[in-house]
Amino acid sequence: MTRLFVPKERRAHENRVAATPETVGRLKKLDLSICVEQGAGEAAWLPDELYTKAGAEIVAGDTSDWESADLVLKVAAPMVRDDGTDEIDRLGKSSTLVGLLAPFADPARAGRLAERGVTSLAMELIPRITRAQSMDALSSQANVGGYKAVLLAAERMGRYFPMLMTAAGTIRPARVVILGGGVAGLQALATAKRLGAVVEVSDIRPDVKEQVESLGGRFIDLPEMESGEGEGGYAKQVTEEFLAKQREILTQRLESADAVITTAQVPGKKAPVLLTREMVDVMKSGSVVIDLAAEQGGNCALTQAGEEVLADGVRVIGPINLPATVPLDASKVYARNVLALVEHLLGEDGLEIDEEDEITAGALLTAGGRIRNARVTEALDAERDGGSSS
Repeated sequence: MTRLFVPKERRAHENRVAATPETVGRLKKLDLSICVEQGAGEAAWLPDELYTKAGAEIVAGDTSDWESADLVLKVAAPMVRDDGTDEIDRLGKSSTLVGLLAPFADPARAGRLAERGVTSLAMELIPRITRAQSMDALSSQANVGGYKAVLLAAERMGRYFPMLMTAAGTIRPARVVILGGGVAGLQALATAKRLGAVVEVSDIRPDVKEQVESLGGRFIDLPEMESGEGEGGYAKQVTEEFLAKQREILTQRLESADAVITTAQVPGKKAPVLLTREMVDVMKSGSVVIDLAAEQGGNCALTQAGEEVLADGVRVIGPINLPATVPLDASKVYARNVLALVEHLLGEDGLEIDEEDEITAGALLTAGGRIRNARVTEALDAERDGGSSS
């Protein structure tokens, strides 16, 4: 019988969990033996009793629990703990790891997983195809992040979101500009509209216009727009000349904006800078910038990951891991993504890593003692070359 282990996340501010009582119940029906580390779901308000009722065994999370597992489900990538032990060293040498493994942020980690002999599948690498929609953790978590970004903006800026007609006069609705019309941007648009704001969205992909307008937003047209559609539906990198034109048009919108939410990211690349210092300077005192690309370097030149910067009355906020601040629902949807992948991997004889399958091959990070993703291999080689030349 395949033994599945769900450890407690120990990365700072990581409140999500990779399996919920709901998904544990569904995994039990697949004839799996399921162990959950004590307290794994507490930060997401999912107590141990609920896991026990769903059929899981609550364990201490000792090294033996890791080593004896055939399949380990995580949210964040394995880390070096405060006591100096590396979670990678706890994994069984023939085990399979599934999680948000941040392969491009830390390609050396992929190298250590390969050396350990672990088969690993990164949820970030799931191909964006119809068959894999139920496994798309990037989209499910971006949805949460886009929603929370608007609430953060509402809490930090100096005015109401909706139009209010009061005995003391009328308050005009807030104006929100969203940069990036992907999953996070569209959820931010929908949330800001629900709160009563006037919302404009900019994106380098012309096809996004229809989606923006269907949600009640105004699309900011960019003249001579080149296609920004990248592989798998992501935005791609564009030329600096195009970005300069985009900044010029956006500057006109920023003068009246109360909140700007930036969401533009390119997988495996540094986030494009869409807001320069000069553009922030034209914004009103009391307005805010919420930069969802902070962990990739930021879409705003002033962004500092995990910090709030005050620039002449404008708050520039670079939140880290916003989905983890909505841990219950973020865990629910992430756990369902993981469940869908596990169901896909299970065959008659347990886990089957079929490298001929498009989904499995796309998500596969390491197997057979080597890295199986070409882009991650290139990133690791570049990192090593950079280190050796310094």
